[in-house]
Amino acid sequence: MRRRSFLKSAAILPLAGFDPAVFASSPADTPSGQPNVTPAGPHVIPAGKDRLEESHSRGFSSILFKVLPRETSNGLFVIEHMNLVNGGPPLHKHLHQEEYFYVISGEVRFAVGDQRLLLRAGDSLLGPRGVAHTFAAVAGKPSHMLIAFSPAGKMEQFLRDTAIPNPPLQDAAFFQRYEMELVGPSPFEV
Repeated sequence: MRRRSFLKSAAILPLAGFDPAVFASSPADTPSGQPNVTPAGPHVIPAGKDRLEESHSRGFSSILFKVLPRETSNGLFVIEHMNLVNGGPPLHKHLHQEEYFYVISGEVRFAVGDQRLLLRAGDSLLGPRGVAHTFAAVAGKPSHMLIAFSPAGKMEQFLRDTAIPNPPLQDAAFFQRYEMELVGPSPFEV
């Protein structure tokens, strides 16, 4: 590229919303210490792949991170649950965010407030902030779903801290660190 063209491009990029400082940052610049992955434009994450090519599991499913909070100024965090089996998180509330669920395949049971719902492929549900909820796949039928958190809050770090072998005790104090409230065990526990 000729010098004049390069300088012209460098002057236009900030006007187009591109922040060159994004590429000058280091992993230490992000709250979680993870690599700063802020693309200048759209990006494709192939089917069955994690945004950072990592693997996460909470024991009842495999989790793929699809949209990272740092890519949306903490406005959105999207994960994909694959091979969701009977089991799920305890009954809990998010204090500052909504949680959106979309069932891709299989059947998933939900408890949201006083309601008990069964969602099938193509069904979706919004879990409002401050309302106790949980989910579990129907026994014997692995399920697949997308979950989005808005705003993202501390959910990426929560999943990083719990999707490991021998995770820490997930008591009320643990949930509070991630701006959630532990309400009790899942009504779907066997």
